[in-house]
Amino acid sequence: MDIRFARNQMVNQQVRAWEVIDARVLEILETLPRDQFVPELYRKLAFADTQIPLSHGQVMMMPKVEGRMLQALDTQPDESVLEIGSGSGFISACLAKMAGEVLSVDIHPEFTAGAAKILKGLGIRNVQLETRDGTQLDWLSQRFDAIAVTGSLPVYQEIYAQHLNIDGRLFVIVGEAPVMEALLVTRVAEDAWSRHGLFETGLPALVNVVKPRHFFF
Repeated sequence: MDIRFARNQMVNQQVRAWEVIDARVLEILETLPRDQFVPELYRKLAFADTQIPLSHGQVMMMPKVEGRMLQALDTQPDESVLEIGSGSGFISACLAKMAGEVLSVDIHPEFTAGAAKILKGLGIRNVQLETRDGTQLDWLSQRFDAIAVTGSLPVYQEIYAQHLNIDGRLFVIVGEAPVMEALLVTRVAEDAWSRHGLFETGLPALVNVVKPRHFFF
């Protein structure tokens, strides 16, 4: 596989075609070696327009969804980011290229250890990885300029938006299959947030996330 050609095709045919026009985001996706974050079994799919399976029932997002998320968060070099769900570490790396510092948490030690190894190999040093349950933030007092939740929430929860600075942005995918919506939530005041729907997509739920009750008659 010609990796450079495949990466270029991914950016031009998938990401740009999905209204990603942010030059920083496009450059990161054109240069960051996504294939190094993909499990060896699925390495040939590294640049395909599909979710890539990870262990524990999790996935890497489609490249176009990653691009839209990064563009929506619009993180700056002096900003801090919280990532809920480290997964392969690819989004951690993308956020690290855009922001000043990234705290990434995942419930699976396998993911945080694997991501740490790849990030170190790429010389990315502004990501702190911790093995924690991302649905519980009682240990966290810090606020962030941006928060990326890389697993879905069947029901929207305010727990993440509460940890935003004023003008901070939260990207989260909410709902259940077959209909899930990507949202951008912005903290506009100490006690006020705006919510903007971005697009429909699908993603496995975070482990231990609150699930709605379904009643059958």
